[in-house]
Amino acid sequence: MRPETAIVEIHQHRIYTEFHANKDARQTIILVNGSLSTTASFAQTVKYLQPHFNVVCYDQPYAGGSKAYNQPGEFITKEYEAQLLLGLIEHFRADVVMSFSWGGVATLLALAQRPSRIRKAVIASFSPLLNAAMLDYLHRGLDFLGSCDRANVANLVNDTIGRYLPHLFKRYNFRHVASLDDHEYLQMHYHVCQVLKLSAENYMDGFSAIDIPLLFVNGELDHYTAPADARLFQQLINDCRFHTIRNAGHFIDVEHKQGWHDTRDALLGFLRPQRQPSLSLADSYLPSHQGMPIAALAG
Repeated sequence: MRPETAIVEIHQHRIYTEFHANKDARQTIILVNGSLSTTASFAQTVKYLQPHFNVVCYDQPYAGGSKAYNQPGEFITKEYEAQLLLGLIEHFRADVVMSFSWGGVATLLALAQRPSRIRKAVIASFSPLLNAAMLDYLHRGLDFLGSCDRANVANLVNDTIGRYLPHLFKRYNFRHVASLDDHEYLQMHYHVCQVLKLSAENYMDGFSAIDIPLLFVNGELDHYTAPADARLFQQLINDCRFHTIRNAGHFIDVEHKQGWHDTRDALLGFLRPQRQPSLSLADSYLPSHQGMPIAALAG
């Protein structure tokens, strides 16, 4: 079933949204994708969430379906992305939020403001530590992004955080990342500069205000946001739980079928949805040209 699409005005931007309805669901979950990714990056995730929840996906103002409705202007900060998320939470009356990769920054900033509607959150493929592998990745990316070197940006994605993606997914990722507009690369360059300051007190200390249960999910083989690094969040946030997806890298639920199953089970076990699916999802993972992940430099 195709989602219901809409353009939602939040602050001074118009945001492209997709609403995957479930008439029997008691809760709505909103998904926050990684930097320069689009709603398509959650195609596999929606497959195991929609039987239990209403699911909302959206594109940032500078990317995907939102891009045509917003003129390039000043760079958008992660703090502003957090404000957009808070507006969308209210608009869709969301109960749960899930983020992927650098979408975790805006999500945690939003959760630190204690939105009254949100009961739980899942933070996937993210950690509070910029380790050696991530720093190397980001610094290499800065050079390519600043010069809008499309091919090298795309190759960097596939050779690092996308290392364990199936070959067909890598081809699709390359095509997407290498075809972005100049302002998208420069926006990404700006975000990388923000990310490199993540250890600043105004980020990490603020996360301690989060007062809902969080589940951090990371891939066993992910050298960039490693499971051990993610566990450092327990020093910052009161109610943290952690789950490692075995034999998975950064893209935990799209690299292989078992990763999809294990990610599904971890999320649903934590979120404890009110309704069981009417059909088996055993064969729902579909690594084909339909609904392939659209990666970006920061994931």
